[in-house]
Amino acid sequence: MTDSTNSAKAQSTDKEQKHQQRMQKLKDKVDERINAAQEERGLLIVITGNGKGKSTSGFGTVARAVGHGLKAAVVQYIKGTWACGERDLLEKLSVEFHVMATGFTWNTQDKTTDIAAAKKVWKESKRLMNDDSVDLVLLDELTYMLSYKYLDLDDVIETLINRPPMQHVIITGRACHRAIIELADTVSEVQSIKHAFDNGVKAQKGIDW
Repeated sequence: MTDSTNSAKAQSTDKEQKHQQRMQKLKDKVDERINAAQEERGLLIVITGNGKGKSTSGFGTVARAVGHGLKAAVVQYIKGTWACGERDLLEKLSVEFHVMATGFTWNTQDKTTDIAAAKKVWKESKRLMNDDSVDLVLLDELTYMLSYKYLDLDDVIETLINRPPMQHVIITGRACHRAIIELADTVSEVQSIKHAFDNGVKAQKGIDW
């Protein structure tokens, strides 16, 4: 074996050892954080921002919860009467749904009807958030109801605070009110870099709805 071959092997071994040392330090830090996080309680999660995927993320968590045997429910604000792939799937798994079913406000152009519809499904939201048998509630697009002042912010916050201690709630939608963001345990902001619709691409079944 030549000296150059031995040198190359030594360098390779040294790099591997340094890599292992870096990974061990990283593992120690991760383990330390895991050991420090011992509190168990229901989380308030907000998924906001102008990008696509907020509701999809919320539904993904619902699917995960159901997969683990948790009881989940969904309240959809803003949504219309069109088909919803997530609803078609999750209702088969005993996920309770309540849908505002008025469509977008620029379509209805009827504020009184929209407010009445919002209050109707908010009543169901409050019922779910008073039921300690429900492990997870997704309030899809709730943020718009507060932006438009269709629902009372204080009522929403009080309901969130007084829900069962172990119940998780996910709120999705653009421009989430700062008071809800401050109350939340986890907040993710989805940013838009590009969107096919902006380039004239039609919304695709199974991808966009």
